[in-house]
Amino acid sequence: MADKVNPAPEGGWESLKVDELKAELEARGLPKSGTKAELVERLLDDDAGQTVSAPAPAAEKEAAEDAEQITETPEPDSEEVQEASEDAAGAADADEEAAEKQPKQRRRRGSAETSTGTSRRQPAARPEGDLIVRARARYVRSAPRKARLVMNHIRGKRVEHAQAILEHAPRAISSDILKLLNSAVANAESAYELGADELTVRRAYVDEGPTIKRFRPRALGRATKINKRTSHMTIELTAEGNGR
Repeated sequence: MADKVNPAPEGGWESLKVDELKAELEARGLPKSGTKAELVERLLDDDAGQTVSAPAPAAEKEAAEDAEQITETPEPDSEEVQEASEDAAGAADADEEAAEKQPKQRRRRGSAETSTGTSRRQPAARPEGDLIVRARARYVRSAPRKARLVMNHIRGKRVEHAQAILEHAPRAISSDILKLLNSAVANAESAYELGADELTVRRAYVDEGPTIKRFRPRALGRATKINKRTSHMTIELTAEGNGR
């Protein structure tokens, strides 16, 4: 409980002397340093703070009445609770019996989960028109002119014949084209279950890719530009025709 403070005099705190103001501040436990105006202002602020009253008892009374008006939730009937527990227990027993009747699936260590359906991928339906399977290699480090010289030899050939040509071709780009051709054959086997003996090279063409620019030092402090060209190669296979 705070000590009772002295009320302001009739003429206000300004009518008192500095010593009297300091004595009053000391009695209230407030700092007593500063000018007379500061001391008076400090006392006025303290008086204003003392006038702040606690919450009105009427508000507390209303809060208590509101708390009493809150109705308690009715407790469920004991018979209803017992029936609900019996139903839940019966459902749990039925689930356990169904789980025991189902055969347990053995799973190998490190293998994928088994499913009821067929795990083998179903081949796609063949289109009504010409069947075309495509494979493309991008940014191959070879000049398009050199790659086109080899592509011209396999265009229109049966896949087995084209593979034999690429295996014995003397150019270095032949190995990259052979990989691309085998990739196209694998796409046909995976999507339509077609073998290499059923396919023909329908189209084989080379597009020019970006050119990598480098420089080489030469005599008299000069530099020579080097263009390292790249190619985008595409091979399309079809099941129509016998080739030549």
